Amino acid sequence: MSKVEEFEELRPLLFSIAYRILGSVGEAEDAVQETWLRFDGSSTRPTSTKAFLSAAVTRISIDVLRSARVRREEYVGPWFPEPLLSDPYQDPGRSVELADSVSMAALLLLERLSPLERAVFVLREVFAFGFDEVAAAVGRSEAACRQLLVRARRHMEAGRPRFEADRQVRQELATRFFDALKDGDVGGLQDLLAADVQLVGDGGGKSPQLARAIVGAQNVARVLGTIFPLMSRIDVSFEPHEVNGQPGAIFRDRDGKVLHTMVLDVLDGQIQNIRTVINPDKLGHIGPVADAWAIDREVKRARRQQN
Repeated sequence: MSKVEEFEELRPLLFSIAYRILGSVGEAEDAVQETWLRFDGSSTRPTSTKAFLSAAVTRISIDVLRSARVRREEYVGPWFPEPLLSDPYQDPGRSVELADSVSMAALLLLERLSPLERAVFVLREVFAFGFDEVAAAVGRSEAACRQLLVRARRHMEAGRPRFEADRQVRQELATRFFDALKDGDVGGLQDLLAADVQLVGDGGGKSPQLARAIVGAQNVARVLGTIFPLMSRIDVSFEPHEVNGQPGAIFRDRDGKVLHTMVLDVLDGQIQNIRTVINPDKLGHIGPVADAWAIDREVKRARRQQN
């Protein structure tokens, strides 16, 4: 195969590694592009193209993550990863691990790790790379990588997210949730929510967002059941769509532009967490982005007219 063909065959894997390390679609795509430039500029062909490219994208992602950490410390409000609608890398033998590792909850947990710990964990635990490949990728000895993995596992196990194992059960509950949301059925929503459910939004200070997390089934149901009928009156709609491997939806304005995404964590037949991403900087890869401030003004106007 030509260099281009080899690279394109491995592109899905490279993106998936970079996204799990960075939590950003745009930064992951940039890391993959930089990896191609290094590969294309190399005068020699590596013994293993997969090992060479995986190591390159990992090192680039680690460097990007180190600088991104500073920006995230200054982030306004809760920080969530950029929503991923579909993971380009598929491995039938590891489909469950891949889906769970890309969830919002898992990616937020990975934020607790150092960049090196995160890279080692992703390569070893998610993609099952050998320790020799992991060591080459992060520039550490195999013994050091084993220690990094031990520390990473300890952090991850302490807060490992749990999800409903049966994907059909997850999807059926999500369908009922979005049906109730569409109808503004507060009671129906409350029946589907865990007692301590949390509704949290990421606006990054660039869009209207919740002042704080909404906690409790009654509070969350009331907020959602009140606000969406008002949004519906100004032609905001949503389409159910898997987001980060979990049930979710994309909300759009009357022109079809992306307003925000929503993702649900489901466990034990109830919705445990609801996360929305409304920061416009994190939505551009999905499509043209709506003016959330204008939508907010219209919703407030609709509320006044209703009262």
